[in-house]
Amino acid sequence: MSKKYKIAILPGDGIGPEVMRQAYKIINVLKKKFFLNIQYKNYLVGYSAIKKYKTVMPKETLYGCEKSNAILFGSVGDPRYNFFNKNISLEKESLLFIRKKFNLFCNIRPAKLYSKLNYLSPLKNSISINGIDILCIRELIGGIYFGNSKFIYDKNKIKKKAFDTEIYSKKEIYRISRIAFKIANKRKKKLTSIDKSNVLKSSILWREVVNEVSKEFPNVKLNHLYVDNAVMQIIKNPSIFDVILCSNIFGDIISDECAAIIGSIGLLPSASINEKKFGLYEPSGGSAPDIKNLNIANPIAQILSLSMMLKYTMKLDNISKKIDNTVKEVLELGYITKDLSNDVNKEYVSTDEMGDIIAQTLIKNI
Repeated sequence: MSKKYKIAILPGDGIGPEVMRQAYKIINVLKKKFFLNIQYKNYLVGYSAIKKYKTVMPKETLYGCEKSNAILFGSVGDPRYNFFNKNISLEKESLLFIRKKFNLFCNIRPAKLYSKLNYLSPLKNSISINGIDILCIRELIGGIYFGNSKFIYDKNKIKKKAFDTEIYSKKEIYRISRIAFKIANKRKKKLTSIDKSNVLKSSILWREVVNEVSKEFPNVKLNHLYVDNAVMQIIKNPSIFDVILCSNIFGDIISDECAAIIGSIGLLPSASINEKKFGLYEPSGGSAPDIKNLNIANPIAQILSLSMMLKYTMKLDNISKKIDNTVKEVLELGYITKDLSNDVNKEYVSTDEMGDIIAQTLIKNI
């Protein structure tokens, strides 16, 4: 009997449901053509959950996630909610809650510029023509975002100071470093660790632990860069990078920079996993309510997020590669969504059409 995989699917808000429908098409191919025993169930989250349950993260949704092998996430965010709840973030109450609840400390964000789409990059053609294939590995539930923070007020209750604390333990650095080295060892065997050890004590410890872990992986070439130099080098010569290892705050900045030089957030998937390889898989973009139900959203990031689930949680690398290669093939054949068009007169396909084309091409490639 084939192994059973349970997926909790949380389409969410905005364009989430319509791009998720395209992921369903790929799941159906996996079930029928690869005979994968995938069981999935939809759950509400975000504003769509508030409308029915009066809460961002219903108990039913949380329970469904707990009983699954992985979560396939769409997006959350709705201007109707934000207007009335300015002090509460839908993302914080759902996405960040899930990350913390399931100890999803390792965020993996690929940034790949396909050769036929180098015109999308804001970088000079002489730079983008060399291609970009960077994998940013970010520590996700530690550091300054989760350290002590506080406002200090004067006697009139006016803010006069504020502080946030960057704190990392050796254990936290060790576990994220080890995953980064393992992944680098399967790629180009090159890892760049980002810190600010010329100023910050937390970065000094970061560098020491990364150096210690590197001894377990003698085949991986390790180099260190200060974060200010790193962001400059990513712009000047992104092709020199392969796997980048970052703390939470530096990874937040650098992963977004990598996304920007690709030219379209619709191409960027993301995975957040724990030590047991349970993961949350999601597009890097948001809910984009302004284009909701227009059938023009790019579903590729959602499909590639599914591919990452196959790779990191299900350990089905070969099938994941087939999906990735199929997406590449479809793009090279000239099929693009509106966000990938640099010419107002250039034809583009709809969200539904792109999902159909990728599913049909995947069947052909099996």
